[in-house]
Amino acid sequence: MTESPGLSSPDNCASSDSDEESLRPGPLWRHALWAAGVTILGVGLGWADASFRLGSDEYGMPLAAPGQVRPYLVAWTATGLTAAAALRAVAARVPLHGPDVLAVIPTFMGTRLSLGFRPEPPVLGASAAAALTAAFIWCALALRRGFRGYRGRRAISGR
Repeated sequence: MTESPGLSSPDNCASSDSDEESLRPGPLWRHALWAAGVTILGVGLGWADASFRLGSDEYGMPLAAPGQVRPYLVAWTATGLTAAAALRAVAARVPLHGPDVLAVIPTFMGTRLSLGFRPEPPVLGASAAAALTAAFIWCALALRRGFRGYRGRRAISGR
């Protein structure tokens, strides 16, 4: 019987549930490109949202305050790159659910809030630390679950 490679074996087929939570192996440049792209997306969306408004000024957060935006963009780019790199490194080792969302949303929200309210450096550092803490907790939970599952599979197989 001839079977097409990779399509009929249940081990090779990814269901819709496990497709999002799959390993992401690959060369280092692909991981770096993903981390940079996710960070640029988050910072860019935050900057665009702070620069333009479709509704009236009475609703929502304030637009970007006048002054320098570069320090805030650099701070959130560094924070986003750190979070994205950690998430991608874990996703290459164990299945991780939603690393892109967890990298984009805090980076976007931090950029947007920073450009609208222009916090002082301690407040900016605390918000960046909160975003990184969320990413690192997500990584730790995934690693704990992934390695526990690996040990369980190894014990079952008898090795």
